[in-house]
Amino acid sequence: MVLVNGLEAWAETPSGRFPLSSQAYAPDLVHPDGASRIESFEADPWPRWTFRLEDGTRIAHELFVSRETRATVLVWRLLEPRGGVSLSVRPLLSERDYHALHHENPAFRFDAEPTGRRIVWRPYPGLPAIAATSNGEYRHEPVWYRNFSYAEERARGLDFVEDLASPGTFSFDLSRGEAALLFEPNAAGAPFSDVRGLARKLKSREERRRGAFRSRLERAADDYIVWRGASRTIIAGYPWFTDWGRDTFIALRGLCLATGWLDDARDILLAWSDLVSEGMVPNRVPDRRHAPEFNSVDASLWFVVAVHEYLEACRAAGERVRQVDRQDLGSAVEAILAGYSAGTRYGIRADEDGLLAAGVPGVQLTWMDAKVGDRVITPRIGKPVEVEALWVNALRIGGELAPRWGELATKACESFPARFWNAAQGCLYDVVDRDHQRGAVDAAFRPNQIFAVGGLPFPLLSGERAARVVEAIERRLWTPLGLRSLAPGSLGYVGRYEGGVAERDGAYHQGTAWSWLLGAFVEAWLRVRGSTPAAKAIARRKFLEPLRRHLEQAGLGHVSEIADGDPPHRPRGCPFQAWSVGELLRIERMLDFTAR
Repeated sequence: MVLVNGLEAWAETPSGRFPLSSQAYAPDLVHPDGASRIESFEADPWPRWTFRLEDGTRIAHELFVSRETRATVLVWRLLEPRGGVSLSVRPLLSERDYHALHHENPAFRFDAEPTGRRIVWRPYPGLPAIAATSNGEYRHEPVWYRNFSYAEERARGLDFVEDLASPGTFSFDLSRGEAALLFEPNAAGAPFSDVRGLARKLKSREERRRGAFRSRLERAADDYIVWRGASRTIIAGYPWFTDWGRDTFIALRGLCLATGWLDDARDILLAWSDLVSEGMVPNRVPDRRHAPEFNSVDASLWFVVAVHEYLEACRAAGERVRQVDRQDLGSAVEAILAGYSAGTRYGIRADEDGLLAAGVPGVQLTWMDAKVGDRVITPRIGKPVEVEALWVNALRIGGELAPRWGELATKACESFPARFWNAAQGCLYDVVDRDHQRGAVDAAFRPNQIFAVGGLPFPLLSGERAARVVEAIERRLWTPLGLRSLAPGSLGYVGRYEGGVAERDGAYHQGTAWSWLLGAFVEAWLRVRGSTPAAKAIARRKFLEPLRRHLEQAGLGHVSEIADGDPPHRPRGCPFQAWSVGELLRIERMLDFTAR
């Protein structure tokens, strides 16, 4: 839910009134002019603005969320003491689903419930209350602010005009000390009397918490690890993703294993192991009112890989794994391999060549899962190359539990090079037995083949063929922000991710670059060149540094989901993406890179 969308804020001094906020309104108006008074901005350890007013008054404003209490804390203070300076703040409320926009309506309840320093609003029945605690004076003045305009939604062909409700104004005397305003996650509990003291205490504790992380990127990683009920899980991205199986198991390797947060990894894997059904883990666990969705061929295989790497990380760290946990994880792995081998949903089954077949018309099962209406953009029905790499890795991992999986892995390994090597192009086919037609192939040059060389514990290619794959991918698909999902010049290539929903979904895996793929690529690049200090130094300069510069470009301190395939490779999609951050952490560990 989106509860508090933003604020209107202004300062008053003996020289007059000075707005500190700016809003974009339809059709093309920005008002008031508060942004013109921003003297400086800092992102770390949380957002901090300094405003300089025309009469020389300087006001600092900072905003953070207390992990301890989940309260959103806003503080304003004068940087040089002077008399007669006041601050006014108007909250702008919607209380809407995060996929929707809000419009003026008579059902919105402006009523305020004051209790000491706390004000509670309950705009709509059955939805969360909004509680605000401050050391200012609240004046109830209900008003609608209309026609906010959102440029990104407009560019995406979505509803982009919104109305917000403002129930009243908080007023503060800045000359007598800092102003503090806290938005609390619920209205329960006794209100605080010393709000300024509470804000300072939460600030001090949050500074210590954030300062304990070894790097800025590690601190970013922590933002994605959350609670779902009594279990831990990983949010795939902010602001619009929930927890996805595929994303969780890919991201976990960087977010939890590269950081050494093994307890988090255990809790997450055990929680998902309880959800195995017919040999499959869910691809997505929507909001609580919906059932889990089982519509992925690779999420379950990524789970097996994540379990293996978790156990290996525990062994390397000398961490003891409880026998009951080992048994539960092993049972889930066995259930997945048995289900896939015998056959499960959507035609997923082990074929006579030992490889894994999957797919039915109208359903997108791989990570290339875009769909426009009833049209699947990249159906990839048959035997997709990265699915086979995952399948062989899962079988080899399962072979440690039961010999029959090792035997099937050997058979699949023998089939793989003969079935997938494209001698004409010196690379791997993207799909063989396309549409379940024996011998039919999809020769589109895509990044999925990289997983036969890197990104997984056991490579399927080595030697000259592996080197040729890596060289071709670097030459045709690499960008500073990820690997293109389709080579330029290919039929259907789209170099820019823009336009309406249909246009963007059509470009999603048709040339758009994906940051998370860089982890597998860098690992493959090192495997074919040798992980020498000299090779790592080249890789740090060539592949790591551009990605780290991106930390200052979009979601500050985080890594975006995607970027345009064409230069200048503008960041697109979700600006805070779990598997992108996780794979950057994995790359840093591969390249022996450390940073604060």
